[in-house]
This record gives sequence, structure tokens and C-alpha cells, in this order.
Amino acid sequence: MAKKTSGRGQRDLTVKVKTARGRRSSSTRWLQRQLNDPYVTRARAEGYRGRAAYKIMELDDKYRFLVPGARVVDLGCAPGGWLQVAVPRINALGEKSGKARGRIIGIDLQEVEPIAGAEIHQIDFLDPGADDLVRGWLDGPADVVMSDMAAASSGHKQTDHLRIIALCETAAEFAFDVLEEGGTFVAKVLAGGAEGELQAVLKRRFEKVAHMKPPSSRSDSSEKFVVASGFRGRDDEDEI
Repeated sequence: MAKKTSGRGQRDLTVKVKTARGRRSSSTRWLQRQLNDPYVTRARAEGYRGRAAYKIMELDDKYRFLVPGARVVDLGCAPGGWLQVAVPRINALGEKSGKARGRIIGIDLQEVEPIAGAEIHQIDFLDPGADDLVRGWLDGPADVVMSDMAAASSGHKQTDHLRIIALCETAAEFAFDVLEEGGTFVAKVLAGGAEGELQAVLKRRFEKVAHMKPPSSRSDSSEKFVVASGFRGRDDEDEI
């Protein structure tokens, strides 16, 4: 372990990871970054399933879409950090006396460990009829559809950008099918310029479209989030 001394006489400890046999240097850098990431440490201490929990906290702190009584869908919800944040904010457990009780549906291709207050389903949201299933589980349309989905990294920046934009587009199409008028769509994108068509459609379908890079998002990451609020309703001419 290497020690660094700050200008104020305080010692900052940085964990350095040696490149092990069979481990790529990129994997070593990722591991070192994880070990020294304050949000990873904080997530462990506070019981969240990943540092991504702080991203949805910061987005909601600014745009206020996770309100008591809201009906929420979390696409690609594994490992469940966003669900953990949303449950108390929408009052899914009914712990806020006098406040409406919300509902949240988590959807993922892989199995997700249960979370009190969240209803988790292992399905593909692209399957025919998935939108009808979700509306049935919610007993109506959703107020919020959110997605932190990301395709597996290929190591090629442009390819990864196109893949995540494609995921965001499919999530948006799903949102158009299940959102209540006035609802909100939140999704991760990557800065890179290929999202023009998506942005144009979102601006037609929502009253406001904003972008934010949460403070908890790594500074060396090109990720940002789109928050589209005030859904105007479905228009088949605006398919992406």
C-alpha cells in the first residue's frame, strides 16, 4: 500500500494493485479504481448494492420524479441499487404516514435478489406483451420509467456509444407504451453525438428534456443521463 501526504499534513491512502499473471492491465486498472472509489466505499457502508445508487439519488434530488405514490418501472434493474433508492422515496412500504403509497417494478434478464418494497420480474422487456404485463403489475400506466442499462464494453469507444444509444432508444420506445401522460423517462446515454434522432423524438414527446452528469459519475466516464418529463402521449409517427 502506498501512502500519499496531502498539503494539509493529512495522509491519504491509495491502494495500488499489482498486475497479476493472467490479468489484463485494463482489469488491474478497473480493480484499482474500484478499491479507491469513495462511492464504492460509501455504498458498502450504507448498504447499497452499487455506486450507481448515488446517481439516481442525485438525479432525483434535482428533478424530483421519485415522489410518494409514484408508479415506477426500473429497466435492467440488476443489481438493484436504483430500486433500493426508489422504494423509500415513493413510499412503497407505506412508512410515510399520510403520504400516498407508490409501487415499483424491477425488470431484468438476470435474477435479482429480492428488495423489500420492490416487485422484481425476470423477463425481457422487449418481448411481445411485456408492456401489457407491466401495466397489469402496476394496475395502470407508469409515472416513471428509468434505465441504467449499458451494453458490455467492446473497448471501442464509438461502438460502445452506438450500443448504449440503441439501448436507450429501445427503453424510450417501451416508455412510450407504458407511461402516463405527464410521466418521466430517465436513462443513461453516452456523450458522442449519435443520439440526435433520439433527442428529437424525446423533445416532441416530452415537455422538457434535460441532461445531467451526476457528481457520482466518474469524471473519466462519458456517461450522462437524460431526464425527459411531461410525457405528451404516444404518437406512432415518432417511432425511433
